[in-house]
Amino acid sequence: MSRQNLVLGIETSCDETGMALYCPKEGLLTHTLFSQIDLHACYGGVIPELASRTQLEKIHLIFQEIFNHSSFSFQDVKTVAVTNRPGLPGSLLVGVSFAKAVAWAGQKKLIGINHLEGHIFSSFLEHNVPFPHLCLTASGGHTSLYLVEDFSVFSLICTTKDDAAGEAFDKIAKLMNLPYPGGPVIEKMGAEKDFYDFYAYPRCTAGALEFSFSGLKTAVLYHLVKLGAYDLKTKQFCQTEHDLKQQVASSLLVCIKDIFLEKIGLALAVHKHIKAVTFVGGCAANTYLKKTIEAFCINKGLQFFAPSPKFCTDNGAMIAFVGNYKVAKGQFDSFDLDITL
Repeated sequence: MSRQNLVLGIETSCDETGMALYCPKEGLLTHTLFSQIDLHACYGGVIPELASRTQLEKIHLIFQEIFNHSSFSFQDVKTVAVTNRPGLPGSLLVGVSFAKAVAWAGQKKLIGINHLEGHIFSSFLEHNVPFPHLCLTASGGHTSLYLVEDFSVFSLICTTKDDAAGEAFDKIAKLMNLPYPGGPVIEKMGAEKDFYDFYAYPRCTAGALEFSFSGLKTAVLYHLVKLGAYDLKTKQFCQTEHDLKQQVASSLLVCIKDIFLEKIGLALAVHKHIKAVTFVGGCAANTYLKKTIEAFCINKGLQFFAPSPKFCTDNGAMIAFVGNYKVAKGQFDSFDLDITL
């Protein structure tokens, strides 16, 4: 294997610390990730200062690991690609500062990568996705629908006007004293009720090409208050009946699924030349959502693609992949590269 022109991808936009090596001829060579889920679980969400401090402690160890557990060395790297937007300022600074330091010391090229572009093209790590296609990105920080026409050529069709879908999972889970992150436990509980829609929560922004999940969270909150399961004064969930949690989880998932499918359908009515749909981001690890969107696409005669769960969450592999095609286009950055929120 030729050991030339490797791209090192670095991802630190939120609480994860990920790195990967990508080869133009061989594809993804190796990747590693340090997750902080256990560190933030007791807070019910990511604490920005804790995230960046931990990344500062771990990033050089991840850098050593990516080369210690492979047959490659940093000398084989030609370009360092790093997430520089959007994200938590402290976390972005850790990654960009480290990337600039090692690139400068090793006389490597430098490329700043849009974190969202990494997610948009994460399906390409394992699939040959045709153009043009729609890409639904959904996580704790973003929920958007894109028209993707080529590498680096994509445009926003619609996004959320308030909260993201993954944020709704996490905050509603917190209302019911469920562990963080909320998505996996809500899916498990929903499966116990066969994903039946018990409460018909509002499908916010119905008929419009935009997402909204703030109203959904509020609807669930006041539904729990009405049932006597949540005390607004003490901000405590006061219902021990497991069945209620299952019903809320099941209804929530069906609601979010319906919202996703409606927006995809509205976009397809406008963009009639679409060949496929991709589903990416943390929410794409949800089997129920993934299977229902896939069934919808098959019914429409469209191909469907989603990354493996390991590439749904933030990771260095998607950053290295985007960095690789930017290398081919000669889209390098100077060492004045800064973060953009």
